[in-house]
Formats: sequence, C-alpha cells, structure tokens
Amino acid sequence: MFQKKIQNTIDTIIGPSVKLEGDFNGDGNIIIAGTISGNLKTSGDLKILKTAKINANINANNILISGKIKGNIKALGKIELTSTALVFGDIEAKIISISGGAILNSKCITNIEEKK
Repeated sequence: MFQKKIQNTIDTIIGPSVKLEGDFNGDGNIIIAGTISGNLKTSGDLKILKTAKINANINANNILISGKIKGNIKALGKIELTSTALVFGDIEAKIISISGGAILNSKCITNIEEKK
C-alpha cells in the first residue's frame, strides 16, 4: 500500500544523472535516483531508489529506502528498508521495516503512541 500511494502522487523526481548540493525542502512526494549532499526535508513521502547516493539528514512523512544513505533519518510514519538499502546513520519512525539483505549501521528509535 505504501508503494502504491507514493507512485500515484509524485511531485518531484531527482533523476540518476542529477547531483544536488545544499538543502532541499519540499511539501510533496519525492523520488530520488541521483546524488544529494546536504539536508532533505519534505512533508510528503520519500522514495529512495537503488541508484541513489545520499549524504544528508532526512525528514519526511514515510520513507522507502533502496539506495545508500549517510545521515540521520526521521519519519513521522514508516521507514521501510528494502534488501538493497545501505544506511549509515540513526533512524527514527513510528514503524521501521527492514528486509533481509539490507545493511543498517545505526541506532533505531520507534515512537510508539500509547493507546487510550
């Protein structure tokens, strides 16, 4: 369901030939296949493809990771690491899902809301 939601409402695509340096702030859903150095923040969902190389701190609503990230990652909802993900930095989300084969060198924090 996460993948279908982000594919239907994409606002920005950073292609595999794009190299972005500096801070990137947005409000919509983003797909990254290129290289980013700096900070990345969006109120929407973020999909990081296998070809992506990111050296940045990341904040988003939900995050699907298939590429390489060096930096801290925070999601309001879910962080999902596929089998090709390489993450070197702390991650924090309500839900964290890690597929077999993913490489994760970090501290994981899940924010569990108490039920009333």
